[in-house]
Amino acid sequence: MTTPEHVAIIMDGNGRWAKARGLPRVAGHRAGVEALRKAVRAAGDAGVSWLTVYAFSSENWSRPKTEVSDLMGLLKLFIRRDLAELHHSGVRVRIIGEREGLAPDIAALLEEAETLTASNRALNLVIAFNYGGRDEIVRAARRIAEAAVKGELDPANLTSEGFADFLDTSGIPDPDLVIRTSGEQRISNFLPWQSAYSEFVFLSCFWPDFTREHFAESLRQYAARERRFGATVAESVPAGVAS
Repeated sequence: MTTPEHVAIIMDGNGRWAKARGLPRVAGHRAGVEALRKAVRAAGDAGVSWLTVYAFSSENWSRPKTEVSDLMGLLKLFIRRDLAELHHSGVRVRIIGEREGLAPDIAALLEEAETLTASNRALNLVIAFNYGGRDEIVRAARRIAEAAVKGELDPANLTSEGFADFLDTSGIPDPDLVIRTSGEQRISNFLPWQSAYSEFVFLSCFWPDFTREHFAESLRQYAARERRFGATVAESVPAGVAS
């Protein structure tokens, strides 16, 4: 079975999972953290090299202050409690998203996670935090414009590969497979540039119910796909016959 090098996950449905059980939304987010732990282990065991998760979007700040506060608390708890285990397991943590304007304690935790695990090679865990795809592209365009003004870049020579070097994901391969839970079928501003040729698997389960089997099933679906990257499948031509 062909294993994707890079899997990205839109972890959706925490709130609805909690509501269905008569629980506060924060209970769903707590359960979602446990599902994330399982997903990281499943990805590593499956031989996936890169796992990117949509942890907190730049639009999520508009949620009620209590929920945002709960989410920040869970982020702190995850890093403080799980970082040592991730490091011991050889997981490298990288953060994508806007850092400017973050609370100092959050920014420090993110930097600590990246610095501590920088030399690890078993699995690359990319956490999209305060991330929005359009915002990322605008920030990249701004950096390109600044480089052009300084004479460091000739706009006439800019390629799609060169543009990608200015994105938060510079040096990270594009996702081969994007998984979204909760039954929703949209990308919600998650890696719009990078997922241009990704395969998508949409699962009906809410994120807290995501299991190792869900991950394995997603990989099976991916392996059954034929990736064309915009091209057609070349038909075999018998020897000596002009095509």
